[in-house]
Amino acid sequence: MQQIKGFSKLTREQKVEYLKTAYNLGDNFEAVLESYRHPDKQAIFDDFSENTLTNYYLPFGVAPNFLIDGRLYAVPMVIEESSVVAAASRAASFWAKNGGFKTKIHDTLKTGDIWFEWNGDLAAIREFKAELSAFLKQTTNALTSSMEKRGGGISSIEILPLKGMEGLYRLHVTLKTADSMGANFINSTLEAMKEPLLSFFENKRYDAPVIIMAILSNYTPDCLVSCSVSCEVEALSPYAGGLSAKEFARRFKTAVDIAQNSTERAVTHNKGIYNGVDAVVLATGNDFRAIEAAGHAYASRNGYYSSLSHCSLDKGVFTLSLTIPLALGTVGGLTRLHPMAAKALEILQHPSAPELMSIAASAGLANNFSAVASLVTTGIQKGHMKLHLSNILNLLDATDKQKEAARSHFRNLTVSVQAVKEFIDSNAKL
Repeated sequence: MQQIKGFSKLTREQKVEYLKTAYNLGDNFEAVLESYRHPDKQAIFDDFSENTLTNYYLPFGVAPNFLIDGRLYAVPMVIEESSVVAAASRAASFWAKNGGFKTKIHDTLKTGDIWFEWNGDLAAIREFKAELSAFLKQTTNALTSSMEKRGGGISSIEILPLKGMEGLYRLHVTLKTADSMGANFINSTLEAMKEPLLSFFENKRYDAPVIIMAILSNYTPDCLVSCSVSCEVEALSPYAGGLSAKEFARRFKTAVDIAQNSTERAVTHNKGIYNGVDAVVLATGNDFRAIEAAGHAYASRNGYYSSLSHCSLDKGVFTLSLTIPLALGTVGGLTRLHPMAAKALEILQHPSAPELMSIAASAGLANNFSAVASLVTTGIQKGHMKLHLSNILNLLDATDKQKEAARSHFRNLTVSVQAVKEFIDSNAKL
């Protein structure tokens, strides 16, 4: 098969026809794609990306009863994984009765860099740090003035060497972006600094640097939020299963401590946190890839990958806490353009970016609490596979009567694909 040229210039119908013919995709290919296109708003979705053929649906759910810093929220969540919304909802209701989620925004700083090669004296150029900073701020004022009126703008500018690569430096710019995630603002500001940076070196009669690139960093360890829940150990009884509340709390803390000391466990442990975080990030039109990249880098900040959450038991009090970087926005990008992202923010009563950081962190901690609680009691699969039963029944094309019978049959049994298949086969006449 030869490469196709000019694919992006084809009409949508031509692209579909090419794919159908070139890859022998079957007679219903075009009909399935068409069935997921929006009858009224498709033009909006077509512009989100390139070569758009149709839409890929994910469930938009809500987890109620999140008491966060004394305010009650219903939290929108977009996720396809069974049990995540249910687990978050149950945990939210439990903690609402036990003081709720307490959060703290440490700061909302973000960064970007102009990377350049230079053979000059770093100490000499650092003597002009204040002058350089003032000059670059002045030259980018047209871009930053609007952001400054909203409480954002450039916070600091410095030149730093890159360890391990002699002659490589970065102009490191720290910024605040108010309620926007700020990627376009940061990148535009950095691009606008490139020529002034070169002219500054020239005016000081230094050799001209060679600029390699200018780009924001998605590592945001100073755009940080902490979240915690706390209660008397005895209050944990609803989650303890057949254990005493004290033994449940002990096992829970041990499980979190394992994730603190085992990278193998920490990866899955933190994935459970991002089940909740990502679901809120997606629902509100934010960049879940940037959020996860920052979080996993932050989990490795001490030289090894570790748990993002911590658990303590002190004088009969159980505390679970989480600290993560969350560079989120509530204006700009898809947050207003995507109809459902706008509705998600409406459900959340139009939060500021720091408020959304607190909400997303709370969702992450709720799912972390539920996941670890299941692991140290009934095991993760019992509840997860119960909720996954509907997906299995749909996969096996079960009839309505077979679905009803299966739900009754598996009410107190372990669910697996093989067990459900055998049940459906034995009830083929239903």
